[in-house]
Amino acid sequence: MRKMKPIAVFGTGSDVGKSIVGAAICRSLAHRGVRVAPFKAQNMSNNSGITPEGLEMGRAQIVQAEAAGVAPHVDMNPVLLKPTGEMGSQVVLNGQAFENSSAVEYHARKDLYFKEACQAFDRLRDRYEMVVMEGAGSCAEVNLMPSDIVNFRMAEYAGADVVLVADIHRGGVFGQLVGTLECLPQKYRDMIKGFIINRFRGDIELFKDGADWISEKTGKKVLGVLPWYHHFRIDAEDSVELEQCPAVSKLVEGVPAIAVIKLKHISNFTDFHALADTRGIQVVFVETPQDLSKFKAVILPGSKNTRSDIHWLRQSGWADKLTAYESAGGHILGICGGFQILGEAVEDPQGVEDHPGTTPGLDLLCVKTVLKAPKTTTLSRFSWGDLQGEGYEIHMGQTTRLAGNPLFDVISRNRCACSDQEGAVSSKGNVAGTYMHGMFDYDAIKFKWLASIGIHLDPGDTRDGLSRKDETYEQLRVHFETHVAMDEIYLELIEE
Repeated sequence: MRKMKPIAVFGTGSDVGKSIVGAAICRSLAHRGVRVAPFKAQNMSNNSGITPEGLEMGRAQIVQAEAAGVAPHVDMNPVLLKPTGEMGSQVVLNGQAFENSSAVEYHARKDLYFKEACQAFDRLRDRYEMVVMEGAGSCAEVNLMPSDIVNFRMAEYAGADVVLVADIHRGGVFGQLVGTLECLPQKYRDMIKGFIINRFRGDIELFKDGADWISEKTGKKVLGVLPWYHHFRIDAEDSVELEQCPAVSKLVEGVPAIAVIKLKHISNFTDFHALADTRGIQVVFVETPQDLSKFKAVILPGSKNTRSDIHWLRQSGWADKLTAYESAGGHILGICGGFQILGEAVEDPQGVEDHPGTTPGLDLLCVKTVLKAPKTTTLSRFSWGDLQGEGYEIHMGQTTRLAGNPLFDVISRNRCACSDQEGAVSSKGNVAGTYMHGMFDYDAIKFKWLASIGIHLDPGDTRDGLSRKDETYEQLRVHFETHVAMDEIYLELIEE
């Protein structure tokens, strides 16, 4: 098997588009016949997913693996930090919950995590022709550089060339690029082979002089200027995306609308991409308590700190709004943490999320949850009547249904057959909860749920989620190769 020099996609800051550029390069290389794998030494995100082995990793590297046409594996993201509050995170190491750690405690273990990351990279290097690496945040945080295990230290270990991504939409792109270089020691500057400028609006020809100035000033090539795109959607890693969602004030009258409550510790918000992309409905994330009667359904999403989010729902006034909405016959769906919130209580005897104790839920479903190890991480096939779909489950603890009916039948977990009942539906039928992330990625399941809340749409040609995603990855490749000198990257930067 031929071996190619790794390439690392770094950024001038957070949310500049590193993950999307990494996915585009993976797709482009795979299209050229290269067996390629993504890699990010350490990820910080509450947007995660499950591998075929039933292990947990960051959503961004799952997306990049899908774009590359390979199965996701935890070697692609050996360290995942899932923030549980302002000061601490759950550390997922090689796909399994390892510890709950403060920032200080985590930094004290950095040598261990770097060693694990290097070993994961080496295993990928053995199995694939090419590895596309992704950095984290800004690659030029001078105070963090000595202990950084994601950016230049990892790229140096891998012997990778670096492409630096900047976001022109946020302004100051010249300062982003030149300033980043100025903060780096010479050996790291030399590793950067070129720039990609992301999220351009307007006529690209008008930026030619700017690109020329950047090249002349830095002595490095501008490999491409990527325009903003709206004709396809790729799952995002950062919750920054939620800030770009339509506001309630922008709702179109007469078009059915669904609200997703933007919990303080929201996780796996990509559950709702397939729903939001459905013609004939509107989906909005709402944070400020308000009258919900205008919505056909309200969804409580996943949460990385269920007990804290229950307190927030009560203190903010959301709990009263949701109770009133349910009493009037409104439809409510809870997914994962949202499912737990809808129950009678969340017990935490071991202090998994905070201090040991019990937090009363919203009492809209007859279920009770006990938070405890081990963490459930499964890739699951399920049925809803005569329809089947595939999703994934990620949660601490177990939920017991005390009354009512199950929502789904589980056919298999992690490729092992089973015959379990999952989720819950209230006696009135207007409140439901499930641990099944990704349920809307299957058109047949999605349209059945919409019909259950009174939205009847023509489903047309129903497809599974991966088929739809593969189409968007191909659109991403075409968009990327149209505006970025991929031939130059392939021939000059990568091939040994």
